[in-house]
Amino acid sequence: MEAGGCLYQFRIALLGDAAVGKTSLLRRYVAGAPGAPQPEPEPEAEPPTVGVEFYSRALQLPAGPRVKLQLWDTAGHERYRCITRSFYRNVVGVLLVFDVTNRKSFEHIPDWHQEVMATRGPDKAIFLLVGHKSDLQSTRCVSAQEAEELATSLGMAFLETSAKNNCNVDLAFDTLADAIQQALQQGDIKLEEDWGGVRLIHKTQIARSTSRKQHPGPCHC
Repeated sequence: MEAGGCLYQFRIALLGDAAVGKTSLLRRYVAGAPGAPQPEPEPEAEPPTVGVEFYSRALQLPAGPRVKLQLWDTAGHERYRCITRSFYRNVVGVLLVFDVTNRKSFEHIPDWHQEVMATRGPDKAIFLLVGHKSDLQSTRCVSAQEAEELATSLGMAFLETSAKNNCNVDLAFDTLADAIQQALQQGDIKLEEDWGGVRLIHKTQIARSTSRKQHPGPCHC
């Protein structure tokens, strides 16, 4: 995808256990871009990601510039962890994804968060907790309240999504990108020449925005 007209590039990673639906979320989001082909019906189970795969989508922020999101889909299996860890320092945003029908994937979220924080050191990253597969209400075993409490304890917002129903998929990525832009404007994230998390594509002046978006609530689809 071309970055024509984009001011910044934000590198964002999706992290979480295997089979929580990270690839399905990414493919649904990228397919929703203007002019993108319609997504094919989802298979019963996506093949597991090996290492890291890359996607991108241009986004017009509601109170800011047009940005290019470079999206990294990471493998959740432990045997690929040495590969995915090497990418942590080069991202500015992280979607921490768990499956609402898989309690272990939820319980492992603090471990994923700590792993990123330990790798990055003092460098700031913006996180969003995502409870995926919200369409499977009959088999869910993690409540929205539990997830909200965990997100609050880790200092991040929380959303529930469903790639199958296309519920809150755009909202999840848009919310994270908007939070990155706000942190950049406020100086919480520094734009450095040798860091790939945020890259300046066009050196044009951007007006500062004073508006702030409220943390979204859980999906009510």
